[in-house]
Amino acid sequence: MAGFNNLGQEKRIYSVNEISNILNISKGAAYDLCRDAPFKVVKIGRCIRISKNSFDSWLDKTKNKEN
Repeated sequence: MAGFNNLGQEKRIYSVNEISNILNISKGAAYDLCRDAPFKVVKIGRCIRISKNSFDSWLDKTKNKEN
């Protein structure tokens, strides 16, 4: 069940590690992207979480520009 967490709820956030996997970039590059993010980023203590909706929208816009 892609897009769902282990409680069966739809996923609402990504971690930096997930962003690096989605974009096939290094974790360092993902942290750099989050620093000047064109999508919503929330810091909780030392953790960084990315809004799934805003990231997915940004990624869709980026893909559309390439086509």
